[in-house]
Amino acid sequence: MGRTGTGQAATDHRRVGRPGIQRVESDQAAGELPPGQYIPRVWPALHYGPVPRFRPETWDLRVGGVTESGTEHRWDWAGLAGLPRCRIVADLHCVTKFTIPDIAWEGIAAPDLLDAAPPGPEVTHVMVWAEFGYSANLRIADFAAATTLFATGSDGGDLTPEHGYPLRLVVPHLYGWKSVKWVRAVEYLTVDRRGFWEERGYHNTADPWREQRFSYQEQPGEGPAP
Repeated sequence: MGRTGTGQAATDHRRVGRPGIQRVESDQAAGELPPGQYIPRVWPALHYGPVPRFRPETWDLRVGGVTESGTEHRWDWAGLAGLPRCRIVADLHCVTKFTIPDIAWEGIAAPDLLDAAPPGPEVTHVMVWAEFGYSANLRIADFAAATTLFATGSDGGDLTPEHGYPLRLVVPHLYGWKSVKWVRAVEYLTVDRRGFWEERGYHNTADPWREQRFSYQEQPGEGPAP
């Protein structure tokens, strides 16, 4: 999938069907890229391991850990379609230094999932789990941001399998490995815990505007307690 043009930092965010949510503007200038990033001619599909096969009859999404109710929440594929939908237009910044500008993501707003499956008041982080045991950790504030969503489509169509179909987390203000493909579960945590790439030397926070690529760059308070 090819793209041209200049990049924006998670700009032109819009919600549809969610009253009270207004357009969210970026703090960065239009056309500006994070440090060290470039726009490629095509959208590379990078991932660890094979592309999983989607089986709608057995697929589900689970939200567990420290939930407010103390129980696990679950949606099958048909049930997930009943949650409110939203749309944002945002860039994807990969830690390997490419940026894909102005992707029109469509799916379920993370704040709506939090409403449907509330975390306990002591929750500070989430772990997002995917097929084959892949994971990424996020601060609850990043997960609950107005521009974070669970995408099922992009640019007017379904996501392609290599880009995360049927369900991909999108966190536009962080590097792309936090935007987990093939999501299957969300775990609410009361302490931080590193995910798959974070355990393998990537930065715990992953802010592209601060170029937080690798764990050796972490400052006090940016990683889990030893």
